[in-house]
Amino acid sequence: MRRASRAQPRGRPSRVAYIFLLPWFAGIIGITAIPMVASLYLSFTNFRLGGTPSWVGLANYERMASDASFHAASVVTAKYVFISVPLQLAFALAIALVLNRGVRGLPIYRSVYYLPSLLGGSVAVAVLWRQLFATDGLIPELAGRFGIQMGSWISDPKHALTTLMILNVWTFGSPMVIFLAGLRQIPSELLEAAAVDGAGRMRRFLSVTVPLLSPVIFFNLVLQLIGSFQAFTGAYIVSSGSGGPANSTLFYTLYLFQAGFQRFEMGYASALAWVLFAVIGFFTALNFVGAKYWVHYES
Repeated sequence: MRRASRAQPRGRPSRVAYIFLLPWFAGIIGITAIPMVASLYLSFTNFRLGGTPSWVGLANYERMASDASFHAASVVTAKYVFISVPLQLAFALAIALVLNRGVRGLPIYRSVYYLPSLLGGSVAVAVLWRQLFATDGLIPELAGRFGIQMGSWISDPKHALTTLMILNVWTFGSPMVIFLAGLRQIPSELLEAAAVDGAGRMRRFLSVTVPLLSPVIFFNLVLQLIGSFQAFTGAYIVSSGSGGPANSTLFYTLYLFQAGFQRFEMGYASALAWVLFAVIGFFTALNFVGAKYWVHYES
């Protein structure tokens, strides 16, 4: 006869799990929750770094209504997000479609295209980008060889933001890899059946590929939207922390940095951070609400 197994204490597995989760709980409480609560409190105070907070209620939020720099930063960030993110996703999807056709050496191409996503937010790449579009940079020099006099884009208010948009589009590797994984999951039988029914390449893409890929598109859209609202390094390096020329690269996060770590107005900076948090939450929720009209799941 088989020996009866010794009964395990009912509470032991859960205790072991909580022990392993202790580092995570410590991090989420000490590094995330407590600082968030503290910044929420500071957003209602007049607090300069090194001083003592004094309660001012909604004064910091009311100040934003008459703050010209806050309005400029909001407009610049909105242009950056709502122009560069669709371009980045469209470019990433186009490259993924090309690679999905069965290119020889696919792992190499996939790694090379993914590399800019790893380096795009680094200081080194931002410095390189500033040099590329400077007056004596590589891009103006190549344009001059074709008879195009473009000058320095980073010192031109009309084009400075465009250089940062190009930098964001260049970091298409992360969504591209996710798009490629999604395309690999689309059954080839559906595309072949559509072709037999007379559907052209564009019709197959719009009627078969896009609906089946819509959850992946939605996932990439949410991630890139959140990341673009938080963009900082490129604008800081290209403008040397000023947001110039003429506030054309004054991202919201850069203005928040200026308020908190250049003017030491931590109370106002905390209020700016919570407004950004609310805006990101709003557009994320808007995406989830609108997803039911265009995102199609297997169920």
